[in-house]
Amino acid sequence: MEVAQPKDLEEDLGLAKRRYAELRRQKRIFNARNRIIGGDTEAWDVQVCDQKIKEATEKARQETFAAEMRQNDKITCISENRERRDRKNLCKAINDFQQSFQKPETRREFDLSDPLALKKDLPARQSDNDARNTISGMQKFMGEDLNFYQRKKFQEEQNREWSLQQQREWKIARANQKCAEDLYLKTRLQFDETAKHLQNLESTTRKAVCAAVKEFNRKQALESAEKKIQEKKQDQEDNLAEISHLLRGDLLSENPQQAASSFGPHRVVPDRWKGMSREQLELIRLVQKQQVQEKLRLQEEERQRDMHWDRQRVQWARAALLCDRQQQCQRHDLRRALDCSNFSLAKEQLSQKKYMKEICTNHPTEDYFAQFNTRSR
Repeated sequence: MEVAQPKDLEEDLGLAKRRYAELRRQKRIFNARNRIIGGDTEAWDVQVCDQKIKEATEKARQETFAAEMRQNDKITCISENRERRDRKNLCKAINDFQQSFQKPETRREFDLSDPLALKKDLPARQSDNDARNTISGMQKFMGEDLNFYQRKKFQEEQNREWSLQQQREWKIARANQKCAEDLYLKTRLQFDETAKHLQNLESTTRKAVCAAVKEFNRKQALESAEKKIQEKKQDQEDNLAEISHLLRGDLLSENPQQAASSFGPHRVVPDRWKGMSREQLELIRLVQKQQVQEKLRLQEEERQRDMHWDRQRVQWARAALLCDRQQQCQRHDLRRALDCSNFSLAKEQLSQKKYMKEICTNHPTEDYFAQFNTRSR
């Protein structure tokens, strides 16, 4: 648990004062209305009234809460007193220890956190022409010079003159506006009378036009009804003529000559063709029978050809089998002759080996080589 020291409380108080002064300075700097024109007292009065109403409401609310809190405070008062006494004793012991063994002057970084550093330091500026007041220092702004109060009084007087001038201009503008409104009212009345006269003329003209249109529509209806009767009568006559033409025409009479084409006797017109005649059907059936007989003949020829090829394949297979057997016999004979020759050569090599062994055991090496050379020659 951290304990607040008197030195820390003084530092916090100093920081709060500087922060409050800085906020007030920012309000003066960034509020252009108060700095140049002045304040709006009427708006301020309204804001003050609203603030009082809000404070009264908040006060009633706080009193209600306070009545509830008093009961709770009575219960917690004893425990808080005991805790406060213990904390006070602990803080006193810690402060005594720090005052005796942890003095601020003994710290290495005391010059960075010295509470009297601002008092020891020079002020930000001593006059308006101080050489230390550079642009980057931000210590001198418009409205913060030493002649601030005189300039503020002059600005207030100037604002009063401007306010009086605005009131005079407002009265003149109000008189001009009243004259313009009277003139506008007279002009509007004249316009209303003219519009009323034009409206009467328009209603009269509209009635005449409606009567003429009604008469024209009646005549058009009579003409349309008569025209429909004539068209219906003409349609009935056209339908009767078309029915009689179809009954007498070639389309319903099933005349085969109407399907004849002008490109040749073998061609017909598709949309008029009524089907083939009996002679054409018999000719087609005859051609189909011929096609069937021709197909049977071709199938028989194909069957005879397949049988001929089957007999040839059997003969070729038999000849190939005889040839294979003959080749096997020849290979068997050649193998037997080769075995006989190999057996005779093996006997000769065996006898030669025996002879060489006898020579090696009975004669020296030089005689052996001499005899071998003479023998090889």
